[in-house]
Amino acid sequence: MFREGNPHMTLLLNIVYLLLLACLSPWLLLAAWRQGKYREGYAAKLLGLVPHRAGPRPCIWLHAVSVGEVNLLQTLLGRLEASYPDWDCVISTTTKTGYELACRKYAPRMVFYCPLDFSWAVRTALRRIRPDLLVLAELELWPNLMRAAKEHGAKLAIINGRLSERSFRGYRRIRYLLRSTLRCLDLVAAQNDEYAARFRALGVADAVLCVTGSVKFDGAQTNRDNPATQKLAHLAGVDPRDVVFLAGSTQDPEESLAIETYRTWKDTYPELRLILVPRHPARCDELARTLDNSRLSWQRRSRLEADGPLPGARILLVDTVGELGAWWGTAHLAFVGGSLGSRGGQNMIEPAAYGAAVSFGPNTRNFRDIVALMLRHDAARVVHDGQELSAFVGRCLEDRSWANALGQRARELVANQRGATDRTVTLVANLLRASGRAAPARSELTHSRAGQRGAA
Repeated sequence: MFREGNPHMTLLLNIVYLLLLACLSPWLLLAAWRQGKYREGYAAKLLGLVPHRAGPRPCIWLHAVSVGEVNLLQTLLGRLEASYPDWDCVISTTTKTGYELACRKYAPRMVFYCPLDFSWAVRTALRRIRPDLLVLAELELWPNLMRAAKEHGAKLAIINGRLSERSFRGYRRIRYLLRSTLRCLDLVAAQNDEYAARFRALGVADAVLCVTGSVKFDGAQTNRDNPATQKLAHLAGVDPRDVVFLAGSTQDPEESLAIETYRTWKDTYPELRLILVPRHPARCDELARTLDNSRLSWQRRSRLEADGPLPGARILLVDTVGELGAWWGTAHLAFVGGSLGSRGGQNMIEPAAYGAAVSFGPNTRNFRDIVALMLRHDAARVVHDGQELSAFVGRCLEDRSWANALGQRARELVANQRGATDRTVTLVANLLRASGRAAPARSELTHSRAGQRGAA
């Protein structure tokens, strides 16, 4: 019944999506009213009315769900455009924060909301974009989009592929339904052997499956003197003698635990500063009330340009989007949030790459392989509650050589894991050539001409 291109499958999926949308609509409306989510992009999401791509140039459509995936595209995008300057690269996202970051980060390239997986929406979007290659970052199995892309004639790739145990169990229950979807894939570039084995168990063919490592290691900045970090440090009045404790990508109650940790040690170590970067800026008003009630001196990031750093304010609440990567460069001590609650953790590579002494909670299923690697190399610490977080910060302040060694091991680990972007670009280049529209990459032509001159 569920053969590739079977209209019954498409109809069934449309019905399921409509039912889910109807069931979720009260929650979506509440989130739109309270948090400002889901208020825009409806024409693109529901009808596929994305911008029209003009001109006859070949096109790569890169899809990134949210902020993390948007950031990891940077190194890959730069390499592809350098190698194939005659191709258009367009970027789609799913979330509002991802869309806003992509617009800032990748302008003037075309950025748009990815259509929901309704057949009419994805077909309309494909007619408007006309991609030759659709690249999905990490894991996005949308059957209607993937089938429609193949019918359109596009190659289809998953890069930096990640398949957690939880996702694998869910997909395995419906793998019969996914079989034709997985056959659409021309490339799955998995982060490691474990993820590759799970893709294989779902039915991805060995011929399209490769292990490249994680692109996130390549995209991590290692130089604390980079212009973005230096600008923010100057703006916030960070002194070279300060010891910055940064709690990033946090959720409730992690900010409160970080505030109490700061309160515990601030008198003993007056050089200590706290920077809070919550995962969702919409929570900043709530956190502002918490900070007011704490009776500690603090300041909002959004007021720095107008007010400058307030004298005596040793806590900074970052209420802007897209700056966390640069703020990590100011940190000596790091807590990576989303790890003491149910979210499953956030990216700990960025503070590790800067050489910060990194900590996170025990709930890091979304980054299980990276966490295992860091712990195996004694490059991070797990804290289970506020008491352990405070003890970690206290030890780092008391024993600076221990903290510096922990950070140095983290930095070396990230350096040793680089190279996934090169491997991924090579695989994607093979797909571009297979599409019949790509000449050899500029780097390949340069190498070939150099060889010809040498032979002459």
